[in-house]
Order: sequence, then C-alpha cells, then structure tokens
Amino acid sequence: MSALDHLVVAITGAGSGIGEATARRLARAGAAVVVGGRRADRLEAVADGIRSSGGRPAVATVDVTSREEMHAFVAAAVEEFGRLDVLVANAGIGPISRIDAQRVDDWDAMIDINVRGVLHGIDAALPVFREQGRGHFVTIVSTAGIKIVPTMGVYAGTKNAVRTILEAFRQESTDGVVKTTAISPGFVRTEFASSVTDPGIRAEIERGMTTAGLDPDAVARAVEFAVDQPWDVEIGDLTIRPVTQG
Repeated sequence: MSALDHLVVAITGAGSGIGEATARRLARAGAAVVVGGRRADRLEAVADGIRSSGGRPAVATVDVTSREEMHAFVAAAVEEFGRLDVLVANAGIGPISRIDAQRVDDWDAMIDINVRGVLHGIDAALPVFREQGRGHFVTIVSTAGIKIVPTMGVYAGTKNAVRTILEAFRQESTDGVVKTTAISPGFVRTEFASSVTDPGIRAEIERGMTTAGLDPDAVARAVEFAVDQPWDVEIGDLTIRPVTQG
C-alpha cells in the first residue's frame, strides 16, 4: 500500500501550477484525487497524466465563486469515491496593482475567488466531514500576507482575511473532527501573473517568478507533508519560499 491510499482529496485550481502539482504528487502517493477548476480541457489533461501513471483521478469543473458549484464539486467527489477526506482550496487570483489605480473590478474578483471561494469550500465540505467523523481543510494562502509591500495591498488583504478565518475555525474545531492547514508560498513558477491587468507590474512579477520562483512541486510536497500526518497531529501553518526571496 502507498502512504495515502486511504485518502480522497479534492483540489480546486487543479488545471495548472500548484493545484496540478499537488494532484500529481498526491496521486503518486496513492490518494484518489478529484481535480477541479474552470478549464475542462486542462483538467482532463491533468487527469489523463495521472491515470496513465496508475493513479485514480476524477474531473469536476467548478467555479469557486458559486456556492452551488462548490457543493456540486464536493458531491461529485463523494459520488465517485464514496467519501472526501481532504479539500485543498488552491484556486486564487492576484491581479495586483496600486490601490490608487482604483482597479475595482480586480478587487471584486480577488474577494470573490480568494475569500468567498474558500468559504464556499468550507460550507460545502464541512457537513460531509462531520458525517464521516473527520476531514481536513488545506488552504493555499501566501507570503504576501506576511510581508506587506506596495501593489499587493488588496491581494494581501484577501489572503490575511483567509488566514484569520482559518485560525478562528481552527480554534472552533478542537473536537478532533476537523483539521485545518494554511500553507503560505512565496514566489512560485505558476500562471499567477496572467491575472495581473497592469502590464508593468505583470512584467515585473513574471521576471521574479522566472529568476527566483520555486517549482510548484515544492508546495505540493508541503501539502503532502500536512495530509500525511497521524490524525492527532495538525500542521496549522507552513511558510515556504525561495531562499533568495526577501
């Protein structure tokens, strides 16, 4: 048996980057994985790769901003595999800019995906976890909420909102049924810059990721570490960044 044979893991934002790397890594470790996201073609490609390596994938498209779709996503995992043990809330965007640029549509999108998306996941999976007697929420946050810098004010605000929500939820969940883990990556080589609408900032982010970004699998290893613990051990917070990141 592999280390994670007993786990069913659903991952949002699994069509690329950290989500894709996490799905592939956990599948290699034996977990059944449900890859979720908005781009069906990307999800199918990820699932095909996992399947060809002997893994157990399922695909479910989901827009995390929709409460109904998140409930359907969780239900799809339970229908396919009979249970859900871990929900990895990875979907997120970062159209960063100066606040005085007043890119209000970008602000709204970050709030909807980065904050409401996490809450919708908790709302959808919590009843399943409670009925099963256990379940684990793993959420990808960001070092942007640890070191506050210009242009990242709203993005960092959404990530710190999630960090606060998770800490309160952790303190409310000491009955041994639910575990929470917040993982804060620094620069990672992903499609993060593609959502940045300011061309100058987008170019700067792309340069930083190219020269100093981690491979997404580095974050996937952190997820694997968190979920591969005895049930009485909760990894509450992990920060992972390149050694060259200030």
